[in-house]
Amino acid sequence: MSLMDLEKLKMTCAGRAMAVLTSGGDAQGMNAAIRAVTRMGIYVGAKVYLIHEGYQGLVDGGDNIKLAHWHSVTDIIQLGGTVIGSARCKAFMTREGRVSAAFNLVKKGITNLCVCGGDGSLTGANIFRNEWSDLLDELVKKGEITDTMAKQHYNLNIVGLVGSIDNDFCGTDMTIGADSALHRIMEIIDAIMTTAQSHQRAFVLEVMGRHCGYLALVSALASGADWVFIPEAPPQEGWEDNMCARLKGSRTSGGSRLNIIIVAEGAIDINGKPISSNYIKDLVQERLGYDTRVTVLGHVQRGGIPSAFDRMLSSILGVEAVVALLEASPETPACVIGLSGNQAVRLPLVECVEMTKLVQTAMNEKRFDEAIKLRGGSFESNWNIYKSLAFHKPPQSKSNFSFAILNVGAPAAGMNSAVRSAVRSGLSHGHKVYGVNDGFLGLADGAVFEMEWHSVAGWTGQGSSLLGTKRTLPNSHLEKIVETITKFEISALLVIGGFEGYQGVLELYEARTHYDELCIPMVVIPATISNNVPGTFFSVGTDTAVNCYIASCDKIKQSASGTKRRVFVVETMGGYCGYLASATGIAVGADAAYIFEDPFNILDLKTNVEHLSEKMKKDVQRGLILRNEKCHENYTTDFIHKLYSSEGKNIFDCRVNVLGHLQQGGAPSPFDRNFGTKLGVKAIEWLSEKLTENYRQGRVFANSPETACVIGLNRKVVSFTPVTELKEITDFEHRMPKVEWWLKLRPMLKMLAKYQTSFNEYVPGEIEHVTQRSISIDSGF
Repeated sequence: MSLMDLEKLKMTCAGRAMAVLTSGGDAQGMNAAIRAVTRMGIYVGAKVYLIHEGYQGLVDGGDNIKLAHWHSVTDIIQLGGTVIGSARCKAFMTREGRVSAAFNLVKKGITNLCVCGGDGSLTGANIFRNEWSDLLDELVKKGEITDTMAKQHYNLNIVGLVGSIDNDFCGTDMTIGADSALHRIMEIIDAIMTTAQSHQRAFVLEVMGRHCGYLALVSALASGADWVFIPEAPPQEGWEDNMCARLKGSRTSGGSRLNIIIVAEGAIDINGKPISSNYIKDLVQERLGYDTRVTVLGHVQRGGIPSAFDRMLSSILGVEAVVALLEASPETPACVIGLSGNQAVRLPLVECVEMTKLVQTAMNEKRFDEAIKLRGGSFESNWNIYKSLAFHKPPQSKSNFSFAILNVGAPAAGMNSAVRSAVRSGLSHGHKVYGVNDGFLGLADGAVFEMEWHSVAGWTGQGSSLLGTKRTLPNSHLEKIVETITKFEISALLVIGGFEGYQGVLELYEARTHYDELCIPMVVIPATISNNVPGTFFSVGTDTAVNCYIASCDKIKQSASGTKRRVFVVETMGGYCGYLASATGIAVGADAAYIFEDPFNILDLKTNVEHLSEKMKKDVQRGLILRNEKCHENYTTDFIHKLYSSEGKNIFDCRVNVLGHLQQGGAPSPFDRNFGTKLGVKAIEWLSEKLTENYRQGRVFANSPETACVIGLNRKVVSFTPVTELKEITDFEHRMPKVEWWLKLRPMLKMLAKYQTSFNEYVPGEIEHVTQRSISIDSGF
């Protein structure tokens, strides 16, 4: 759709009616989706109705279908569950129930419906749409509506949003609620690991997943669990012996004081017999004599506040759902709004449902390898990486290569996960692995030590950098760095860090003309809270930082709700890069987020003050403003605070919060643990290939641009980009890429905060068909 078409679409939306309902099980993030659909609908001039209690409310009608206004969805983005309720509805499965539902929609003039639920709920919505004209004919025959009413409402448009903590819907990289559920699981695992360590216990944790092992698999990968049971990969005969040997080996040879076993509730053996958590506990106690406990997480996984990822995901998908509804025609197939890498896409609903059913069919027929592939490239990659990192199998032969791992730049949560996976992957390839303390400075000083398999046990849940990190760049220490590389016979470098890591590898590459010793493969894993490294859409550590922000901002908003008529100005880190402020602004429903890349002036500030003043006179009597630390040379946090305080006098008061280094701390989020782990493995695989390709006459000599790269996630593909290519698209003065993909999210932030902004700036999603080939791509999630 062109920008002109978008503006034309907005002009034709006045008076159109749409409704949103949540159905099936609840999932964290549904409220953020409700908020986005409601506000975006109102923004474009449509009437928006909230249907309470899911399909049951649609069948019952009456007060269950309520007209929404802007403030109907105020202050719900941080709430778990769904404020409009969800219910299983047998009546909607009957023809009579769907006739009642159609009548209730026609009475309100609603011909656009957004359904947030699982595959069953979305399948029901598609049936409803396909029967729509017949249902209206039946209502006309019964005399409940007129021919004129039927003609006015001749078409029902359906758009789906997938709400499921299991992440079991084919076509979308992530479903609403899955990331939040992983947060609940990891919080519990982290807590259990401390008590298990103290008492030398084994813990069996049962997580949700009757048919899909996503939660079990990713939590096992993110926690470094000793064993995992998932429905898609039943263990072979004799698994009891293998598991017990693995648990015993981790204690005797690895020095571990605990064992963690994760089991999906739908776990089965190769014969289809259920594997229960209590059976596993009894087995460990009888065979090994370990003090073993079972923890069944249950519905705690559905509860709690939604994560930053789920709030952003729901907001992005909800806004796109409205645009898709308003664009729809009778010829347009019902679609699901899904996530493809970093973008919302429109997926044909029928294709998604058919592909999802193929997974269960493959499992029922015991074609488990095929079932794993049908779950998607990311699921398959997670499974293969988990097996490679959890089970230490000494390589058949040692390689001639050694590589060094160092952290560079400011600390970022997830660095340790990347180091752990890189060390273990390197050892599995037969390489010698060195750790380097304190970045390039440590490399110059010879602070190098050999790392073994168990050197990195328990690292996935640790924040900051256990290797130690410095911002020092290599140019002033090149001779000493070369001496260290020569002394330890280092064949390759893995740099995990922020902009300094990328810039440092670029300096080493450019120094190859003077030092042959630097003609070795080098790769950078971007790890920084600022998300300012070129060559990737996401950096390890950014997700954890945004989650840190939303936790703080939620409390700040709560404080403002108690005192009334108060505006908070919160300063964020990020250097000149405004990603943190923008992402947090979307995730917490901020009134504004000032960043360097989106220039503003005193008139903009004045407009924002006036906007907040009007807001304070109505239902909502609190405001939240985010300011990136380097968004403007003169409009400092103190200046903005004083301006708001002065202009808002007698209407609201203003407070400042500077979160500081709190943003760099904390345990890594599940996303950062998983993302860091996967990039670590893929980086070592790439280094191994480059080492083999460039090994000649007893030495490694790699001097082409393709041997010094940044590994990153671009759209939904993990790719390696030479630092020489990235140099051309880098703003070195402001330490960030010249073009930043996330800027296209800024109009959405403004629209959901009720600022008048050009609808032309919104970039609509594309149609993406769901095939086995399309789902086979590893999205990195």
